[in-house]
Amino acid sequence: MQQWIMHIDMDAFFASVEQLDNPALRGLPVAVGGDSDRGVVSAASYEARKFGVRSAMSVVKAKRLCPQLILVSGSRGRYKEISGQVMGVLGEFSPLVEPASIDEAYVDATGLERLFGPVEDIGRRIKQRVQEETSLTCSVGIAPIRFLAKIASDLDKPDGLSVIRPDQMEQFLRELPVGKVPGVGKRGLETLRRMNVHHCGDLLRHPREYWQERLGKWGGVLHDRARGYDPNGVQRPGAAKSSSAENTFQKDTTDRETLRKWLLAQSERVGADLRAHGYKGRTVTIKVKFSDYRSVTRSKSLDKATDRTRTIYDIAVELLDALTLRLPVRLIGVGVSNFGDKPRQLSLFDEPEEEAAGDELDKTVDSIRKRFGKEALLRGDLLDYRRRDKE
Repeated sequence: MQQWIMHIDMDAFFASVEQLDNPALRGLPVAVGGDSDRGVVSAASYEARKFGVRSAMSVVKAKRLCPQLILVSGSRGRYKEISGQVMGVLGEFSPLVEPASIDEAYVDATGLERLFGPVEDIGRRIKQRVQEETSLTCSVGIAPIRFLAKIASDLDKPDGLSVIRPDQMEQFLRELPVGKVPGVGKRGLETLRRMNVHHCGDLLRHPREYWQERLGKWGGVLHDRARGYDPNGVQRPGAAKSSSAENTFQKDTTDRETLRKWLLAQSERVGADLRAHGYKGRTVTIKVKFSDYRSVTRSKSLDKATDRTRTIYDIAVELLDALTLRLPVRLIGVGVSNFGDKPRQLSLFDEPEEEAAGDELDKTVDSIRKRFGKEALLRGDLLDYRRRDKE
């Protein structure tokens, strides 16, 4: 059976999420990074990349290249939330999904052709499902080996799909610039160039031992890559340890009612994420960042693990109410951790029917939103608030 590995890479992920959440940013050069000129760019939209703005670039240089650049601080919790949705989509196609970072993952597609058709069709279906679920685009690379799948996903960005077939590998590798091989950094590239190695094909002029003697273990790995050998398949990741959501406000606030509304919306997102992945947690944590950028967290652990939206929200509000707001709040978030399946012993005071009703309500809401969209069903507590927020 032919082995196939897919690499799914979200397009300009952080910046694309910011443009998704704030329609006023769409079509504009946006960078996610520090709030001061001492910061660095962590992600740039494709509109900003046209000006040469890149990740890891200083904010000062980015603004010099693109004076109209819009800089946003970003929300790690929001990125993590959407990343979870993407990983959930990938899990619909393969039981073996390996997240490589928050915005990319490997999928073992070996044997999936029997279920979904040719690999390029599987890639298209994955792209379609990711866009349906997140309203974002991704690029997909497909190859018989792992590192070529990663390279392939970068060949036709954004919103691309590239397949490197077994009979194409030899020619592709012969002409591949060695700097494109994952793991070859700036210093390694300089070393190889001094040895007159510019393409992977140049490494095949000598046997593996030659490169191993001169470059150590790294030299042997490079030679393996050049001849199309990669022993690394898709690895099953460890279990998730937490789920969280957070939001940074456009204007700092001291209004506790506003903060409670945000906690409710975030509790819905976290609860839905937990239920989608079959997790329950015993510890609820809130995070509050003040206008001076200092953060505090408060947590409470429960006797019983939960994935219920109302329980998460009630604990979050309890933690917020006990917190002194010494300054206006810039960011608030809620998370659930301490996952597990510790057996629970019912007490005389449990209310199993009420809890079961709450569980069924959450599942029904999840089902409706999955089918008709997240705005298809809103809690009454959030209806007026979201309307004002959009205005």
